[in-house]
Amino acid sequence: MPELSKRTEQFTDSVIRRMTRISDEHNAINLSQGFPDFDPPKELTDALARVAPVGPHQYALTWGAKNFRDALADKYKHFAGIDIDPEREMVVTCGSTEAMMAAMMSVANPGDKVIVFSPFYENYGADTILSGAEPIYVPLVPPMFNFDADVLEAAFRQHPKAIVICNPSNPCGKVFTREELTLIGDLAIKYNTWIITDEVYEHILYKPNTHVYAMTLPGLRDRVIVCNSLSKTYSITGWRLGYVIAPPDVAERVKKVHDFLTVGAAAPLMEVAVTALKFDDKYYQDLQAHYTHMKDVFVGGMRNLGLTFTEPQGAYYVLMDISEFGYKDDNEFCVDLASKVGVGAVPGSSFFREPVNHLIRFHFAKRDETLKAALDRLADINKLRR
Repeated sequence: MPELSKRTEQFTDSVIRRMTRISDEHNAINLSQGFPDFDPPKELTDALARVAPVGPHQYALTWGAKNFRDALADKYKHFAGIDIDPEREMVVTCGSTEAMMAAMMSVANPGDKVIVFSPFYENYGADTILSGAEPIYVPLVPPMFNFDADVLEAAFRQHPKAIVICNPSNPCGKVFTREELTLIGDLAIKYNTWIITDEVYEHILYKPNTHVYAMTLPGLRDRVIVCNSLSKTYSITGWRLGYVIAPPDVAERVKKVHDFLTVGAAAPLMEVAVTALKFDDKYYQDLQAHYTHMKDVFVGGMRNLGLTFTEPQGAYYVLMDISEFGYKDDNEFCVDLASKVGVGAVPGSSFFREPVNHLIRFHFAKRDETLKAALDRLADINKLRR
């Protein structure tokens, strides 16, 4: 038979989704795949009930329903202080996963290079490869996950087409500071490089950390391509509503790529989601308080159990150091954790280019009773010691 694609022959299945299947198999509490076990805001589900009988149920405009884009531009203006043209600078996609893929395919040619910080969300390297480009990995060094400016500039000297920044970061919870983003921006200008930002956790932050929109920094308005979604902010990961904000020439190219990838996002869900995009500031304040509470419950419980971890600055993940348990393979540890302790986690090696096998990732976007049940089970984690 004809051979399959060489471009994809090194791909594995998603380790995150695999750990969900393993968690389900062993009836473990799933703290691996990052979705909440609580409902979206009632205003959204009420709006869904209103829209369901009447629609719209047919294709929306390829790059997104106008009222959705207008509401999104208003929200971005409110939080970032930037006027976005919803006709020329915005494309609505099927989740931020498609947003990143469309952005990457719009700027990268086969043979180009793209800088990716390591650890990284598992799609970034794959998106680069699917675009025919080559990833250059720059380490974020545990436990604080800072980067070495000299190492980063050495990567820029290879003249990459783009750099990908997840801020706040999955999986390590790092929030990039204004100084760090300014340094990255200066290098991007110096070496004429696009900056692609994944800002899906923009509203999930822990004091005193704040989110800086890279597009607002001096000289970066026309160099930054924003990828984002509504999934995390409104607890609707299954709705798959994402978007790209980019300079007009980039957005025009993204529109075309998006059209051939998925045609368009779900019309009725865009109609419903306008409700969320018009929430007032209290919603976002309450969201931050809610996630701060969940973080405090879970990492506080980990601390009481004597576990070693890095306190997240943003997002809803925590990386735990398993060095003391004597495992050489973090995949094996996570399988044993699910099967013998009853808690699902993701092996950290799936996020690192470097040979890191001593970290695992939990997520804590869960109800109190779920987190407390997981902590009760983690009290037996010492049975895994070798």
